[in-house]
Amino acid sequence: MNPKIRHTVLPLITAMIWGTAFSAQSMCADHVQACTLNAARGAIAFLLLLLMCVVRRVKITDWKALITGGLCCGMALCLASNLQQLGIETTSAGKAGFITALYIVLVPVGGVLLGKKSTWKVWLAVAIAVAGMYFLCMTEQFTVAPGDLYVAACALLFTVQIMCVDHFVQKVDGMALSCAQFLVVALGSSVPMFAFEAPTWAGLQACIWPLLYIAVFSSCVGYTLQIIAQKDANPTVVSLLLSVESVFAVIGGAVLLQERLTGRELLGCALMMAAVVLAELPDRKEAAANV
Repeated sequence: MNPKIRHTVLPLITAMIWGTAFSAQSMCADHVQACTLNAARGAIAFLLLLLMCVVRRVKITDWKALITGGLCCGMALCLASNLQQLGIETTSAGKAGFITALYIVLVPVGGVLLGKKSTWKVWLAVAIAVAGMYFLCMTEQFTVAPGDLYVAACALLFTVQIMCVDHFVQKVDGMALSCAQFLVVALGSSVPMFAFEAPTWAGLQACIWPLLYIAVFSSCVGYTLQIIAQKDANPTVVSLLLSVESVFAVIGGAVLLQERLTGRELLGCALMMAAVVLAELPDRKEAAANV
């Protein structure tokens, strides 16, 4: 596949899948708890990806890197997914999608912690994002819903997952890495599921179709496309394209769940999207170098 197509089209397809999955997750929240949902989606995604790896005859040349990468990416994704689902239980699908998009701003900020220089526009983007979060999450009584805090925490963990993928996808096969991370998601979610929740087959059957959509498309297809797209690509550019999921989340919530955002929340959404775009715009030197 042409690298330009892989770096551009695949993230956009992933964004559409992830964005519409917020509505499916909201539907599942009516029947199963967070860890139960993620244990099920992780197990289904792992089995499908394992089958695909067998069919493709994927050869593992560096088991240590695969195991380490699977653990790092999988634990970050496991924690992020469960926090996100807990948030979706008490907030709207559209709002959850936009708050999750905060990871796009956190990716370049995280680079600072790794010794990479940042620019003034990154910090300006952070300030705009904070303002957006205020209008999106804060009520007139200056309170934040617990679900909004859960989703904000998941954005930080998604940042870790993206940076881990960027590191390990250069060392191992992308599909194998996706398979390994979902094994960790399934196992990591199963422990608190049995410890704190009461999973039932009836609950899973009641939301089987949105669950399958999440497991097959959002998990198996979406995260695998993300990994493939990030290989040999600029992670900030890919993350910008992935951020379009927030738009699809709002569209999905409006079409499937009849949700409507208030004017205050729409202003917050606009500010967060402006921050996302600003954070990922190339500097003059970078733009000149690419000409």
